[in-house]
Amino acid sequence: KPSILRIMDAIAEQLNDVDGQLKEHVLAHHADLAALLTSVKGVGPTTASTLLAQLPELGKLNRKQITSLAGLAPINRDSGTLRGQRHIFGGRADVRRVLYVAALVGTRFNPVLKAFYAKLIAAGKAKKVALVACMHKLLIILNAIARTKSPWRNDLAEAV
Repeated sequence: KPSILRIMDAIAEQLNDVDGQLKEHVLAHHADLAALLTSVKGVGPTTASTLLAQLPELGKLNRKQITSLAGLAPINRDSGTLRGQRHIFGGRADVRRVLYVAALVGTRFNPVLKAFYAKLIAAGKAKKVALVACMHKLLIILNAIARTKSPWRNDLAEAV
């Protein structure tokens, strides 16, 4: 048991080291964009650093391209006369994971996402479907923020 505890301590120390290096890199090279992204309620340092690392195209593509790249665009499953349901898949799973958590927090604390989520639930959408729609909307907002280099504003985000 003491040997395992020492190994766990060493791994925890290495994780803290890597986290520190990641924060230093973001501050040294992407501080402006990270500050803009974290101005959105629900987007924290982990989400911002993951987006910067895994989605360098953020701000350079249009809304359809960026959501397809992240795997958040609804893809139809049609064949001949069969009309299937639309599902999201493919893309960058790491980006989808952090956007899920950001959208989950955003539906509680971000007034725009909270109203959008409530509207979808009131319309009878399933909670997961509504949350995926919030992820989609959040990514579009973050893409617009990265493109225009302007911080979050509730009045502009409601138009998206």
